[in-house]
Amino acid sequence: MSHKIVNLRVRDVRFPTSLEQHGSDAMHTDPDYSAAYVVLDTDSGLKGFGLTFTLGKGTEIVLCAVKALAGLVIGKSLQEIVSNFRGFYRLLTSDGQMRWLGPEKGVIHLATAAVLNAVWDLWARAEGKPLWKLLVDMDPKQIVSCIDFRYITDVLTEEEALDILVKAQEGKKQREDQMLKEGYPAYTTSCAWLGYSDQQLKQLCSDALKSGWTRFKVKVGADLEDDIRRCRLIRQMIGPSSTLMIDANQRWDVAEAISWVSRLAEAKPLWIEEPTSPDDILGHAAISKALAPLGIGVATGEQCHNRVMFKQFLQASALQFVQIDSCRLGSVNENLAVLLMAYKFQVPVCPHAGGVGLCELVQHLILFDYICVSADLRNRMCEYVDHLHEHFTSPVVIQDAHYMPPKDPGYSCEMLEESVNRHEYPEGDIWKQEIKK
Repeated sequence: MSHKIVNLRVRDVRFPTSLEQHGSDAMHTDPDYSAAYVVLDTDSGLKGFGLTFTLGKGTEIVLCAVKALAGLVIGKSLQEIVSNFRGFYRLLTSDGQMRWLGPEKGVIHLATAAVLNAVWDLWARAEGKPLWKLLVDMDPKQIVSCIDFRYITDVLTEEEALDILVKAQEGKKQREDQMLKEGYPAYTTSCAWLGYSDQQLKQLCSDALKSGWTRFKVKVGADLEDDIRRCRLIRQMIGPSSTLMIDANQRWDVAEAISWVSRLAEAKPLWIEEPTSPDDILGHAAISKALAPLGIGVATGEQCHNRVMFKQFLQASALQFVQIDSCRLGSVNENLAVLLMAYKFQVPVCPHAGGVGLCELVQHLILFDYICVSADLRNRMCEYVDHLHEHFTSPVVIQDAHYMPPKDPGYSCEMLEESVNRHEYPEGDIWKQEIKK
């Protein structure tokens, strides 16, 4: 079947997570985890589901951008798209008029991610495979054909990418079997959102330890003395052998980041995440250099616009951990480019997943990375937040602090229709109740 796309629908779905401070950090104090949720209808009846993540207000702007892209998608068959996926990616990102809104950054790129995520979901469903398995079973040449190498060939050529993928074919089956049996290592951010009380933090840490978690991330950046106290508290809770990471969510200037994190070094964090502006590549490089003697790395990427910025971060030795995001970059296509560049620079990938649907999506990409690219688990883990999974038809499965590979066909981001209806903004029942308050 050709699976011709006959309609594109997009809905504004918001969850009032700010009411209980879920997701709160030093810069985003009251996030309502939200999504621009895309559904592709085809003439065969098969549907594709995709989303991009937002924090509430402004989701309606992303919807407008998705609708602006719809004309480039409707009327095309799945076969037509995947037979020249690089061309289709460029069609969406290089429209002669709309690219002025980016190019390949900001709201228009978030919209592109939502649309492309839905296309990848449709493709995986058409093949009857979970997305990670669709990728793993692809010939290396087909993987490469999905990537737009424009602007990154000074660091990674098609030939180099193909060589990396071909060499990683050795041991691939064993690594796939290993993942199916053991899963991919995860860390939790759910214990220590900035708005949580000490009592809540202690209880969540205690529960997580009992469930087998050994890697924890703490939000920092609002108040230094409070950060010192909270990091000591968590380090005491989790013990010296567990891994601790800290995340400032872009709070500081460069010099402030260095001095602040130096004061938190006693807690022995593996990394400081987003210490400064996500656009400041040289600032991240300066922070990386200053913190290296303390054994603290720099992690960033959740708000890194595109593959070109990741290229420069890697060239400048500005990060020690690459944090890809399924909805910030141009979907699977652009994330593939970043995974391959990270491998070339030998920088571990530890995906960002703090948001609604992000765990469901990015698990597929990191499974592919281990099985078909990096073949390495050292200093690698995928973020997990224990929020809102109940709203998905194929929610993530965590066993012993590991992501278990999804089994259902698709990209795991289809929401339950009842959840979408209840949380659609502003007409859903949840929001009618909130507005009445």
